[in-house]
Amino acid sequence: MNRLALPATLAIVALGVLVMAQFASFALPGGERAHGITVVLTPAGTQGTAGAEPGVIEHLNARSGLVDYNELDRRLESLMDDPTMIGLAVAVVENGETVFARGYGETLNGSGEEVTVDTVFRWASLSKGVASTMVGLLAGDGAVDLYAPVSRYAPSLRLPGSGEMRITVADLLAHRTGLERNGHDMFLEQGEDPHVLRGRLTSYPIACAPGTCHRYQNVAYDAASEIVAGVTGESYETAVTRRLFAPLGMTSASMTMAGLFASPSWARSHKNDGTEEPVVQPYYSIPAAGGMNGSIRDLARWMEAQMGETPGIIPQAVLDTIHRPVVETTREDHRNRKYAGRIANTRYALGWRVYDYAGHTMIAHRGAVRGYRAMILFDPARRSGVVVVSNSNSGRPFSIPMDVFDQIYGLPDAHWTEAGAVAVPGRAEPAPVEPVDRPLIEGRRRPGTIEGPGAAR
Repeated sequence: MNRLALPATLAIVALGVLVMAQFASFALPGGERAHGITVVLTPAGTQGTAGAEPGVIEHLNARSGLVDYNELDRRLESLMDDPTMIGLAVAVVENGETVFARGYGETLNGSGEEVTVDTVFRWASLSKGVASTMVGLLAGDGAVDLYAPVSRYAPSLRLPGSGEMRITVADLLAHRTGLERNGHDMFLEQGEDPHVLRGRLTSYPIACAPGTCHRYQNVAYDAASEIVAGVTGESYETAVTRRLFAPLGMTSASMTMAGLFASPSWARSHKNDGTEEPVVQPYYSIPAAGGMNGSIRDLARWMEAQMGETPGIIPQAVLDTIHRPVVETTREDHRNRKYAGRIANTRYALGWRVYDYAGHTMIAHRGAVRGYRAMILFDPARRSGVVVVSNSNSGRPFSIPMDVFDQIYGLPDAHWTEAGAVAVPGRAEPAPVEPVDRPLIEGRRRPGTIEGPGAAR
């Protein structure tokens, strides 16, 4: 009998392993295996993430246990009670994996069509990080010299005093052109060709010597798409899709208005009164600066890649280059004064913002374009972050990542997403008041005006 005991025990253990393996790799509806996406941690019978059974925990391996996802879900549901909010999607990544993703509200006000994790939104200025990553990859290939004059690669760009021969490709991606901010955005919004507008920047007001101060640009920044197209011999969209979107499995990603409209589910933009805001072409004409579309599922994948989770697609050396701070952005400190007790020492890298958040280095960017808002904020050291997209003009969704990171870092709960939230105790700075004329795209306060040398900032 003793001779049979060991084989029998081994057989039982092997059977147990096979059974557990079946549970560990169960299939989601539609045949997708559970990996990197979960439903909200709620009791059975309540609504969970689209495409999954309510109340079922699909994948928990990466969760730290620091974030109360029930409470996060409650706050997001409460946020949707704001009449200016129409649709919203949020995803959280912990330890390099997406552990929370859910859509809220509607794709079109009153339509009854729910936002899901696959509903496509515009990412607006989050597009800039896509462009810098693509240029960074080409630099890693030896096809682009980040520290060569930008004039070598982007012939349409003309700056005052031949500044295009003085600033580098890296300066372009860090918004160090020397121009006052948002050069010729008004003419872009009127439908003019961005290639022509870049040639007319020679007469635009200057803020500083080329390659020194930071002033946010859109038309000039899109010279990055010209760099990519010229070096690869492909359109910007084709090159980025081949090198980034396809390998990363970002199936919803596109850079055109037609791409948005062709999505099986896409969020319409809305005015403050809840009526639909027509989608227009201008910022699709500068894809490197503001042309991206995609779902929250794909935005979470993009954030994972930026954390270094896909080194075979985006090498760590590229990430180190594009995330390295280049220039201080004191105006960003002012814009973040609501979070003065948390965010400080704001800088700009290449297509990315860099924050100190309660002593932690964060990579971030906001996006805003005509009834859409987007945000990405992550801690590369912890491989954790939050992405948000919405289809209204409300700025309240920009506070969602702060609520999550306060939990991750064990900070006092400031209830950032609640209406009327102000700076943390001990700081006198009031919460910022949103301007009546909200920006069409990040960095632009009032559409339709060109700032002269003496204009207020």
